Amino acid sequence: MVNGGGEGGAGSHGGRITIEGEGHPPVSGMMVGAPDAAALLVLGHGAGAPMTHPFMEALATALAAEGISTLRYNFAYMEAGRRRPDHLRKLLAVAASALRAGRECAQGLPLFAGGKSMGGRMTSTLVAQSAGSSADRTPAGLVFFGFPLHAPGRRGTERGEHLAQVPCPMLFHQGTRDRLADLDLLRPLLEGLGPRATLHVVDGGDHSLGMLKRSGRSLDDVLADVARVTRQWIDRVPHSADGDR
Repeated sequence: MVNGGGEGGAGSHGGRITIEGEGHPPVSGMMVGAPDAAALLVLGHGAGAPMTHPFMEALATALAAEGISTLRYNFAYMEAGRRRPDHLRKLLAVAASALRAGRECAQGLPLFAGGKSMGGRMTSTLVAQSAGSSADRTPAGLVFFGFPLHAPGRRGTERGEHLAQVPCPMLFHQGTRDRLADLDLLRPLLEGLGPRATLHVVDGGDHSLGMLKRSGRSLDDVLADVARVTRQWIDRVPHSADGDR
């Protein structure tokens, strides 16, 4: 359920909304509408920063420039000002409510979902668990901005095992300096998913796609490229009028 304080739909300039649902208190959302939008992308934030973090704002701006509207949202613990993430059940409840809110706000546009780090992983976990269920329809595709495959220094693939149950196409933006996703582990995992998974490697990028100063590339440069790749991928993904597969 969406209670709006902004303009509303994905093609508008957007604004703040309140997202309500079962299993969690109300949380804030932020719509950024793109002119002549081609899709709406629901974005969850990373574990340590809210939807208003400069990265999330810059990402939404870059995506809007490529014709992709966004709805980003806070998880309940971040909404309450706590640092420690909620238990999995509540995180997934918020992600489910955000996906329903995105469908309401999309106004017929194709619906995509994902997010930065934890926000993306919670979305894919939700979609994997909901696969085949009539209660939650699958978005047209998932987009990850730094998938957190493992903790720093603890190489493993357990956090990505659920991706095999995701039925829709997935796009992964991953930096070569990402300490939470060793590409030597991520690449074979994604190859095992076949054509459903697309990997876009950001050469020199860290977990937040940030670059070293000597690269000569700013974060805005990187996000502009990431947004362009995202739009090209979205244009190739088959979807019905309302974004459901």
